[in-house]
Amino acid sequence: MTKQPKIYIAGNRGMVGSAIIRALKEQGQTNIITRSHAELDLTNQTAVRAFFASEKPEQVYLAAAKVGGIHANNTYPAEFIYQNLMIETNIVDAAFNNSIKKLLFLGSSCIYPKLVPQPMREDALLTGTLEPTNEPYAIAKIAGIKLCESYNRQYGESHGVDYRSVMPTNLYGEGDNYHPENSHVIPAMIRRFHEAKVNDSPNVVIWGTGKPCREFLYVDDMAAASVFVMNLDKSIYDKHTQPMLSHINVGVGSDLTIAELARMVSKVVGFNGLIEFDSSKLDGSPRKLMDSTRLNSLGWQAKVNFEVGLTLAYQDFLKSNSKKNDE
Repeated sequence: MTKQPKIYIAGNRGMVGSAIIRALKEQGQTNIITRSHAELDLTNQTAVRAFFASEKPEQVYLAAAKVGGIHANNTYPAEFIYQNLMIETNIVDAAFNNSIKKLLFLGSSCIYPKLVPQPMREDALLTGTLEPTNEPYAIAKIAGIKLCESYNRQYGESHGVDYRSVMPTNLYGEGDNYHPENSHVIPAMIRRFHEAKVNDSPNVVIWGTGKPCREFLYVDDMAAASVFVMNLDKSIYDKHTQPMLSHINVGVGSDLTIAELARMVSKVVGFNGLIEFDSSKLDGSPRKLMDSTRLNSLGWQAKVNFEVGLTLAYQDFLKSNSKKNDE
């Protein structure tokens, strides 16, 4: 029987980190180590170095990040760039100094320029100006990709370093944040339609025209893709990537309008009132769709049907809502 690798999940309490743990356990992995923020502050270099020196994991999933919506990014830009840069540099540096060969960095679709051609291909990186609202966060995520690439370029041959990056599209599902102010579009919609149903509201008003298109990936699909990319044979990974363009997009390959999304959430939640659109509110980008051709050609495709995923997300919302009400 082959010995299981010791796997460290940074960000295990987050939506993606907890989904990666589920995916690894499904594959029979039991040698998984985690630390809460209270146990290990990832922005503290001394603490991170001590942790890696004592635990010596063989694989690292770097899913830890400071995240938030537009309001949070605009209000705390210094925290977003500083904390994310520190988390990445501390973990990558500690991994290298403890002879860890395998690391997967999880980024975000916000790394791409604001006016990027759709669907967004990997080679669109650094070809234009970023969306100003979350530029500090995006810069930190781009730096994470370049950290991995730079360590590979300098230490790949001499030390066997193999650090990879994946960039997910908009994620939703179990463990999401359903806060009314700073959650993303799907959890915010689930909450609003649920509250409208409970309060017998005649209508729900959606900001904007409902015409912009967005792509959504269920978080367990993202976790499955992460484990898939981590375990790809190096020769196959190298064949489909370049040393300075090595990140891989993770999406479903199709999008839908905000209006279509609203109708689907309404159906899943069981809200029977009217859906109205407030076109006086700005729409944002007309389309955001990842080109996942690179990942598909490696042999991976998303599996979770969107309506099934939304139903699971609504169940998760109800569970987290009842927990809050019990507290």
